[in-house]
Amino acid sequence: MSADIIISIRHLYKVFGRHPQRAMKMLREGLSKEEILEKTGHVVGLSDVNLEMERHKIQVVMGLSGSGKSTLIRHLNRLIAPTEGEILVDGDDVLKMDDNALRDFRRFKISMVFQRFALFPHRTILENIGYGLENQGLAKNRIRDISMQWLERVGLTGFETHYPTQLSGGMQQRVGLARALATDADILLMDEAFSALDPLIRTEMQNILLDLQNELQKTIVFITHDLDEALRIGENIAILRDGVIVQNDVPQNILLNPADSYVASFMKDINRARVLQVQSVMSAARPEDTGPRVRGTTTIETALQIFAESSSDHLIVVNRQDEAIGHLNVEDMIRGMRRPSQTDIAQADASV
Repeated sequence: MSADIIISIRHLYKVFGRHPQRAMKMLREGLSKEEILEKTGHVVGLSDVNLEMERHKIQVVMGLSGSGKSTLIRHLNRLIAPTEGEILVDGDDVLKMDDNALRDFRRFKISMVFQRFALFPHRTILENIGYGLENQGLAKNRIRDISMQWLERVGLTGFETHYPTQLSGGMQQRVGLARALATDADILLMDEAFSALDPLIRTEMQNILLDLQNELQKTIVFITHDLDEALRIGENIAILRDGVIVQNDVPQNILLNPADSYVASFMKDINRARVLQVQSVMSAARPEDTGPRVRGTTTIETALQIFAESSSDHLIVVNRQDEAIGHLNVEDMIRGMRRPSQTDIAQADASV
């Protein structure tokens, strides 16, 4: 069955400067981002980005500062207009929308959570949550009811009459999340939404997001520069470098098969046992097998603990229906935890 694609980005370019077409000509001639900057003073923000995002999934876009990730997400709701390219959302080209269509698109189809909270200081917490609902034209009593529901959902009961300056950073970000979700938009854009938070609060917000996503099944585009965060919440991860997508894949495949040395450098310090799932390293199922059973989504770290408590020399890997899908032994896990060699990485670089 083919994937249900909700967002399709095709040949997207963004050049910042007064004469972008001059820079575009140089790009097509093969000049690098640095060469174009030196010769023209123009900055290439995105270069031939092609990316499809599945409905009801969390698509992470990550990269270092200046890689183009925030530029990319701001194209999705047309806060930034591209130099060239196409962005389709449920088949509609966002770049061809007139003012009225774009206004409705932002009101009903797509919401955004910003890094620095972007709350209105003169509005109470309840009024901040209800802002998007006001733009949708709902009645005041309906706005209050929905806002109160979301206030409770993000754990801020009792703070409805407070103002943003009276809340901690983590609490303010909960308000931002509640405001975005209250509109019931299909797509949620999150631009470095948790990066300004302390580590413990950041983990708490990730937990809240994952719990809500498990229930609501939104399409979430999540921007981050933090690999641990990307691996924890991302169902697909696109890695940007200098405005170009280097690799887009599920986290397991990025860990096991980095596209080049740039991606491998991101992964080098990751505790692979805590991230890799046994379904990524298992051998083919054997009909005659019996033994302890583990879900395919179990991490290698947990599987090793099960091995230590079991007398069996292998585990049976099963799917959600408890059907055997693979066979797992210690050798499989050790092989999976092996980091790509320099030869592997060199071969990947050569193939790019």
